[in-house]
Amino acid sequence: MTLEGVTQAPSTSTEGAAAASSAAASPIAAFPIGVSSAAASSAAASPAAASPIGVFSAGASPVTVPPGAAPPGVLEPPRYLGSRRRRPAVSTAVRVAVPLLLVAAWWYGTGSGAIPPDVLAGPGAVLGALGELVATGQLGDYLLASARRAGLGVLAGGGIGLLLGVVAGLSALGEELIDPTMQMKRAVPFLALVPLFISWFGVEETFKVVLIAVAAAGPMYAYSYLGVRGVDRKTAEAARGFGLTGPRLVLGVIIPTALPNILMALRICLSVSLTGLIAAEQIGATEGIGYLVTLAQQYYRSDYMVLCILIYAVLGLLIDLAIRGVERLAMPWRGHVAAR
Repeated sequence: MTLEGVTQAPSTSTEGAAAASSAAASPIAAFPIGVSSAAASSAAASPAAASPIGVFSAGASPVTVPPGAAPPGVLEPPRYLGSRRRRPAVSTAVRVAVPLLLVAAWWYGTGSGAIPPDVLAGPGAVLGALGELVATGQLGDYLLASARRAGLGVLAGGGIGLLLGVVAGLSALGEELIDPTMQMKRAVPFLALVPLFISWFGVEETFKVVLIAVAAAGPMYAYSYLGVRGVDRKTAEAARGFGLTGPRLVLGVIIPTALPNILMALRICLSVSLTGLIAAEQIGATEGIGYLVTLAQQYYRSDYMVLCILIYAVLGLLIDLAIRGVERLAMPWRGHVAAR
């Protein structure tokens, strides 16, 4: 190293410090290296510097950040991804909005004369028919008779369908033996079996219960079969590793895992049972809601016809609420799946 290099070093550092101090005092120093002095001067003199929208530079291209957003390089707080359930009052209001609108339209149409009474009875006439049935005590008797028949039919048909669905879902041999017959049975409308069942069982209670059971067995088999086939194989293997086999494996792992499908099948079975109940109680019955429909048809009482329709609608709503309650108790985690 020469003497000139040694003597020039302090001057170089002095010049660097002076340049750094002048750069710190200059507004152009706020811009990164690579931006020309003309661009830096125009950016420093631009009124956008006083705008609430910040302008940041990434290399040679400015990045505009909208108001309220975090600048580049600043982390934003994570957005809440959980489900926010509506308040019970709001949810109830939304659920009853459409039925109330239908009732209001029905009331207005019959009250204004736009719908003749012989076409559709008004709410007042239907309430009068309901009062007659309540006063005579027939409404309770008819409801109990229909509930008994539907309950026995769904219990028998749903139990058989569940058993066949589990066997067909677990075993390849069971599927080969059961599934073709059940698929053929599903293709046959159960109402087409009414004449055959009458010749076999007569028109007494056995005929009615068997018809409802046949109607309920199909949906229960199909949904339980799909539910069992949808069980993860790793879950079953892990259960076998803990010593669960045979009935313990089915009752402890398979059935609980397939429970969503089974409850959906139960909801459909109860709805289908109402259809079978109407057909069964119109033949050789002396009580029941279907029998009341037959009387209304014979005497051309539109008020009783509409009343029976409303009774079936209320029964369907109660069935749905009951199944929802069972789902909340048996599967509490499913309440957090639906987006609210």
